[in-house]
Formats: sequence, structure tokens, C-alpha cells
Amino acid sequence: MLSPLKDYKNKLIKTVEATIKAHSMIDIGDSVLVGVSGGPDSVALLYIILSLTQRFSLRVGVAHLNHCLRQKDSDDDAEFVAFLACKLDLPCYIKKEDVRKYRHEKKLSLEEAARIVRYKFFESIAEKYRFNKIALGHNADDNAELVIMHLLRGSGPVGISGIPPVRNGEIIRPLIKLTKSELLEFLAINELKFVLDKSNNDQRYLRNRIRHHLIPHLKSSYNKRIVETINRFASIIRSEEEWIDDLIKPIFNKSVLAAENNSVTLSISSINELHIAARRRIIRKAIAEIKGNLRRINFLHIDSVSSLLNSGHAFGHIDLPDRIWIERDGDILSFSRGKMILRDLDKKLRDENKLLFEYRILKPEAGFKKEIFPASLLIKELGLNIEFFKIDIENLSDIHRAGHNVAFFDMDKLCFPLVLRNFQPGDRFQPFGMQGTQKVKKYFINNKVTRAQRAKCPILLSREKIMCVVGYRIDDFFKVKQSTRNILKMEVFLA
Repeated sequence: MLSPLKDYKNKLIKTVEATIKAHSMIDIGDSVLVGVSGGPDSVALLYIILSLTQRFSLRVGVAHLNHCLRQKDSDDDAEFVAFLACKLDLPCYIKKEDVRKYRHEKKLSLEEAARIVRYKFFESIAEKYRFNKIALGHNADDNAELVIMHLLRGSGPVGISGIPPVRNGEIIRPLIKLTKSELLEFLAINELKFVLDKSNNDQRYLRNRIRHHLIPHLKSSYNKRIVETINRFASIIRSEEEWIDDLIKPIFNKSVLAAENNSVTLSISSINELHIAARRRIIRKAIAEIKGNLRRINFLHIDSVSSLLNSGHAFGHIDLPDRIWIERDGDILSFSRGKMILRDLDKKLRDENKLLFEYRILKPEAGFKKEIFPASLLIKELGLNIEFFKIDIENLSDIHRAGHNVAFFDMDKLCFPLVLRNFQPGDRFQPFGMQGTQKVKKYFINNKVTRAQRAKCPILLSREKIMCVVGYRIDDFFKVKQSTRNILKMEVFLA
């Protein structure tokens, strides 16, 4: 009869082996880099992986990132991991990283910044020292906590599918079927030391409140096996997500007009034929193609893109987190990743306090109704909506009473696409009613327009010729005359 220790160890190792086999986590001869924080989960993971080295002929290494978040405690954890690796005669790779500094630079939450920095470190070590697998200590309790977090935040199926056992064929989580209590019992029976992170008890963090209050309450009052239940639910959702994703792929490919490393262009007419659920998935997939993931992308972001498809406007633009730019141009929807964050441009004035923006107004389709002109712009940098309408000379009201927010142009003198951009040095036009041209800068000076106001003044052009200094004066060439028959009306509103 097996001793209690050996019997328990065999049961736990068999669970891990079954998880490894079910998800094809490890092959014979693999090199496995184990992420070890020094806490109970990662220490248990290291010993369990070592127990499998002979069976799988594994090469094992240890990696630890010092986040510098807890001062001396962080340094002590790094020393503990180094000592543990030395005792086990394993190569150990330790690095310090100022996560708070990275967080402020990238404008992220502390948790997100730590996650990004940690994964970059693991992946760089794996590449440099030729480890083809990175093993992390996430367990069933971690997964249940994350699923509840996503439910509370209103996440979709991807969020509530929880932590994937395998990511990109490289990140593996062999303990994902084991509970925290099972791992602690394993460590206690085998008299294995570990360190505790005091921040795990900090009630300011949602995850900790879920861990220490909500889940224990659910266990005691509703379902004592709640962790197992949530993990089963997440597993079902994940399987269905994988199946649906396979169904979406050919539909997505059919909608793609062009695809490059940093951009994807889709056919709007193809997307709009789909059910709203499929449409949202197509949008998510397009974003994931250029972003690499969907972190920080929520339902409201996806819904705003869907609204852009149904707005009835031929042009529109949306700025999403991580420099994702989405632009509608007629029947084309373009997803790209920019070098700058658009929403930061209005905070960072450049070249004598000028904002940088540029939009195009497309040529209306033949036969369009005179009261419906397919051009409406939201200029997020300025907080303005600009709408265009075509009207006949017979329907023209008194131009002189229209006000500064309305302008009229002889439409037969225009050449599409029109361009709406910020004021630039050297801009010149012929102000309405004047002889000869004048620099826009000189016009601003004469009319006491401040530098800050100039930065927020759109310039409308046709074939690189200025039609209008929006809100101030149109160019004389485009004015409405007695011979004019078709008129373009432009009206500016606050967004």
C-alpha cells in the first residue's frame, strides 16, 4: 500500500500529466522555462515539472522578474528564487524592471503594465537561451477569479472563457486543473518552502476582494464546488469560441480587400450583410490581426465601430486604445496601427501649437438625392461635426444671414475628394470679396485670431486649393453667383 505522501503525489502528478496530454503542452525533448515568483503556485510548478523531466527528457530553467513594486520584499523574493534554483542546480535568469515607470510611460494600469513587462521578459529569455516552452503557475482558482472579474465588467465570451491552458503553442499552464488548496497541500506534505506576496491581501484590488470575500461567500452559501463549476463553464465557453472562430475565418477572409502587417481593409457591404453577432466578431478579428490581441478593447469599442458601419455617412474615423485607427471611406473600412495616439494629439501641440489632422470628403455617388449628401465628419481632435448638403439654387436661403458656422460653395467648381486639414505655414487663399490672394496667417493676424484658435481652425481644400477657412471666410473663387446651379452647403456643429 502506498504511503499517504506518495499516494497524494501520484494523484496530483497524474492530474498534471492528463492536463499536459489533453492540451499537447509538452513533447519529449522540450526545453521548459519555468516562471517562478517564489510564491506557492510557481514553486509547486517548478517541483512538478522537475518530477516529469525524466519521463519527457526535459531541459529546465528558471526565470524571475523583480517588478520593484515592494522594495526590499521584491529583492528578497529574487534572492529566494536564486537560492532555490542554485539548490536544484538549474540555470536561473533574474532581471529587475521598474514597472511603475513603465506604467506611467505607457499610461496603463499597474496590473497590465506588470503583465506586459513580465511576458516580454519571459519571451526574451526563452528566445535567447532556446527554451521552446514557458511554464506558468496559473491554477483553477486563478481562472475562476478571472472569469468572475470579466463577468462583473460585462465582458463577452472571450473574457469569460478564462485563462487559456496554452497560448501560441509556447505559454503553457500545467496547473490549470489544480486548486490552490491542492497545491498548498502538496507543498506542505513535501515540506517545500515558498514566499508570500503581502499585496495579495490588499483589498484595493478587485481580484483580491473576489478571492478573499466573494468566492468564499459563494462556496459557503451557494455552491461549495464553485471554483470547479466556474472552470467547467469557462472550458465550455472556450471550446465554443474556438468552434465559432473557425466558422468566422472564411467569412472574414471573404470580407478582406487588402491585408498588410499593420493594416486590414474590409468591404463594408460584405460586413453589413451579416448578423450583428458575426459583424462584431469580424470587427474584433480585424483589430486582433493588427494589434496582436484584444486587451483594452471592450464592447463599447466594438459597438462604436459597428455604429460607424450603420451611420449612413460615407466617412468617419475612430481612435481605439494602443494606437488602433479605424477609418470609413465609402464602402471601405480600414484598420491600422499608427505611430501616435490620436487622442493625445490635441494635448500635444506641434509646430507653433498646431494640431495634426486630415480628413477626406468623397465624391457623391451618381443619382444621389439632393437633400442627402453622403458626407459627415466627426473631427475628434476639435470636438466638431461638419456636415455637407447639396441644394439647388431655387432652395437657397439668404446666404448673408447664415452665420459663421454655415458656408455655401459653387459645387460645379469643386473637385472631389475634398480635404479637410489643419492650418499649415504657407497656406494662401483669396478671401471672399477681396482682390488678390493673402496668406492665411496674415488673415489670422488681421482678424486677431490667436495661435490657439489657429491650431483648431480647419482648412477645406479642393485640388489643394483652399475653399474655406472654416468658421471665418470662403475663397472668392468658390462663391455662389447668379450663374450657379448646384450648391454645396457646409454646416459646423459642436460634437
